[in-house]
Amino acid sequence: MNVVPDTSAVVDGRISQKVDAGDFAGATVLVPEAVVSELESQANEGMESGWDGLSELQRLADLADGGEIELEYVGERPGPEEKGYAHRGEIDALIRELAADHDAVFLTSDLVQSEVAAAKGLEVEYVAPKTRDVGRLSIEDYFDETTMSVHLRAESRPMAKRGEIGDMHYQEIGDEELSEEQMKEYGEEILQVAKQSSEGFVELDEQGMTIVQFRDYRIAIAEPPFADAWEITAVRPIVKTDMEDYEFADELKERLMERQRGVLIAGSPGAGKSTFAQAVAEFLAGSDFAVKTMEKPRDLQVGPEVTQYTELGGEMEKTADSLLMVRPDYTIYDEVRKTDDFEVFADMRLAGVGMVGVVHATRAIDALQRLVGRVELGMIPQIVDTVVYIEAGEVETVYDVTTQVKVPEGLMEEDLARPVILIEDFETGRPEYEIYTFNRQVVTVPLNEGEGDEGGVDALARQEIEREIQSVARGRVDVDLQGQNNATVYVEEDDISYVIGKGGGRIEDIENRLGIDIDVRTHDEKPSSASGAGGAGANAAQSRGEVVTPEITSRHVVIPIDGHAGETVEVQADGEYLFTATVGRGGDIQVSRGSAIAEELERAIDRERQITVVTS
Repeated sequence: MNVVPDTSAVVDGRISQKVDAGDFAGATVLVPEAVVSELESQANEGMESGWDGLSELQRLADLADGGEIELEYVGERPGPEEKGYAHRGEIDALIRELAADHDAVFLTSDLVQSEVAAAKGLEVEYVAPKTRDVGRLSIEDYFDETTMSVHLRAESRPMAKRGEIGDMHYQEIGDEELSEEQMKEYGEEILQVAKQSSEGFVELDEQGMTIVQFRDYRIAIAEPPFADAWEITAVRPIVKTDMEDYEFADELKERLMERQRGVLIAGSPGAGKSTFAQAVAEFLAGSDFAVKTMEKPRDLQVGPEVTQYTELGGEMEKTADSLLMVRPDYTIYDEVRKTDDFEVFADMRLAGVGMVGVVHATRAIDALQRLVGRVELGMIPQIVDTVVYIEAGEVETVYDVTTQVKVPEGLMEEDLARPVILIEDFETGRPEYEIYTFNRQVVTVPLNEGEGDEGGVDALARQEIEREIQSVARGRVDVDLQGQNNATVYVEEDDISYVIGKGGGRIEDIENRLGIDIDVRTHDEKPSSASGAGGAGANAAQSRGEVVTPEITSRHVVIPIDGHAGETVEVQADGEYLFTATVGRGGDIQVSRGSAIAEELERAIDRERQITVVTS
């Protein structure tokens, strides 16, 4: 009987155990040179697994000297290339080939290795691995009490993010560059520990990227060709909180316990969203609720009473189907990013499961905006009724989300009543936003604008009026709002008859669609104080604006505005509000062609209207 063990079986001492038990009496044990090389490398790095494996080889030599087995070393030592890709399965493949060549029983304590070997047609004997206590990883030396993450890269100096939540700084933490060999050694140690310790596991193993969870550390190992160099990023939480540490704690706890809710926890990266989600999970688990998590990767630091699930078969949808059979009261979904994530979140919420989702957003309202277009508008309050915005580790804003059938704020006609999603400040009850369908478009209108500013409804109304009139006019169109229900439209003299229509039928149709009375006049009749659309207010805005020259490319309309990167600005045409945007890091605004905003902007450019950008 021939037996070929892999590294895991040697490290665990399984061969000598089998010989002592009589299972391998008189067998020929063929130890691959690749196994010896791997054990030697681990021992040189000070890893306990390497020394355990070498001790097992000595026991096998003693058994061979006693005539209980025959011991041979076969194969060739792996070269640098195979060693560099050991965790990618290169050495495992060499060992399997030796087992096939010698018609041997393949002995392993690695479940994946056993499955692959069986699929290859080998006779496999799998023995469950021993778990062992592991001390410290070498990369832990880079951490101190203020370190949230360590970033190691070949041919670069070690970096780390250190500080307090909301005040993190990315800084050098070493004077010497790391070699590729050092990075490979770190990576091999992390993978071995994840496989051998009961405190760790491999979360993701794809070509070029491996993610390991070990104790409190989430460690990502990237390598070529996926990355241009070996890189290891290790992240751990530096703070663990409970609900009492946050503002509105009592009110939020009461809200969560009242009934299953749909909650979005929003904030920018590093703001403390996941830390708050962990506090919510542990509060709910301690309040007679069955709580599960859906994470990829699993890195929420929750207690053993909360089971953490990841993708099943590579799909969160399958995880959700399984969770519905488990029947949790609440599920923490970290993180909700893609359309599929939002759809899974919505399906589970509509099935009656309380859902708490973690999303990236720079404003509280943006968390809800990400649902628009992904789920039916009228269902949003049933899916999400609470938004919690986290900034610098604190609860900055809480929104209550409901739906009402009403006339949107700023409109007057009763026949304009429609379902409106109302977003109110949780603390004060003050309405902050309304979301509804206006003229076949979904709009989010901010309420409580500063006195003297043109409100969101007014800007929207002017934009819709101009769009309707421009569809039948050939020249320039200006709009002057006279009140909530009245507007004056100024057009070219040749366009008067086109806009009014025979017997006033065309303008009447437009008035009925918009729910507003419209007076049509020529530009010559425009009062000097009403220059452009919106009157004196527009003139003031235009005078404050920076005149820009947009560039139209094959895919974008690009508006250059140097010196304002990261700022939120208004884009106007002849002083008329078009849209609000954030200036990119390159000092420009890029609007995708084909979108409604881009079409409006291109029309303004074609008509040679002056494009201005107004900064705050």
